Amino acid sequence: MSRLDTEAAGPAPQAPDGRSRRRTGNRDRRSDRDRRSDQDRTSDRKSDGDRRSNRDRPSARKSDRHRSRTDGRVPLGRRFRRDRTLLLMTVPALVLVVVFNYVPILGNVVAFQDYDPYVSTNGITAMLESPWVGLAQFERVFADPSFWHAVENTFVLFLLQLLLFFPVPIALALLVNSVLRPRLRAVVQAVLYLPHFFSWVLVITVFQQILGGAGIIAQTLRQHGHEGFDLMTDPAVFKFLVTAEGIWKDAGWGVIVFLAALAAVNQDLYEAAAMDGAGRWRRMWHVTLPALRPVIALLLVLRVGDALTVGFEQLLLQRDAVGPGAAEVLDTFVWWTGLRSQDFSYAAAAGLVKGVVGLVLVLSANKAAHLMGEQGVYRK
Repeated sequence: MSRLDTEAAGPAPQAPDGRSRRRTGNRDRRSDRDRRSDQDRTSDRKSDGDRRSNRDRPSARKSDRHRSRTDGRVPLGRRFRRDRTLLLMTVPALVLVVVFNYVPILGNVVAFQDYDPYVSTNGITAMLESPWVGLAQFERVFADPSFWHAVENTFVLFLLQLLLFFPVPIALALLVNSVLRPRLRAVVQAVLYLPHFFSWVLVITVFQQILGGAGIIAQTLRQHGHEGFDLMTDPAVFKFLVTAEGIWKDAGWGVIVFLAALAAVNQDLYEAAAMDGAGRWRRMWHVTLPALRPVIALLLVLRVGDALTVGFEQLLLQRDAVGPGAAEVLDTFVWWTGLRSQDFSYAAAAGLVKGVVGLVLVLSANKAAHLMGEQGVYRK
């Protein structure tokens, strides 16, 4: 081999001396000892964990049994202690409901009696001393043509209000929700809410001054040579007039529930629909109305359950103007026969029939809501 090849190959490796060999052996022995100590600590830790798991296993089994008994729910006593402040706040309202809604239910016993309030000065004593007649009062109710006429008027008014009144708050809520300026929206809401706080006497007076025989419209027509009219005393249009009065008074108040539902709609849905090319009507149909559907179903169920209550005070105030043939409903029928005619047992039987029919209606409407996939008044 030439000298140039030797220089290109570089210096030859040198054999390690004795000191470097001893240093390498000590390092290998220390790494072996550290590895064995790490294995020993790992095994000790594992054995300690096994002992702890064996010691805690009975309590774990106990907690699993308790969890399976309660199905993951908080115990009743703990919930009562947690919510005791809220429960105390509901006590006054609960007392009012019990005193004025549930205690009077006991008075329905007079529907099975020939109740005479003059038997005793004490109403409870008079109930106890009045003779029992069984279902005789109900037989009188079902055989009375006046009762069935009142039922017919009640259902006609209910259907009119359901078709003409119920959609109005939804349309008003959509209209108010489309107003962008907050100050203008507040003014519109105040104007819509205000008639709700008027009494029925004032509402009927306002309609009388506009649509009555001496109202503004009739006087204006007479001044221009036309014949006037009096819608307030016309039995043919009375049911539509009652529906119009109810819309003017309470439609704005019904907007509150729908506006609250619209406030909970995620605005990202509107933005996504707009990006997909959906216009205003498309966004309302595919985003807004589906968000209102649970609220609409709930209010519809409640309205159907209240079908036989179509406005006692409103109809009683106008009963004499159009006659009982057009204005007599179940509420006025019960009042007229019970208080004016002093036939308390007969009126109680008619009122009890009304309550049972209302209960059947609300349960049927709630079942229909469940079949349509909505929650209704209560969950399944």
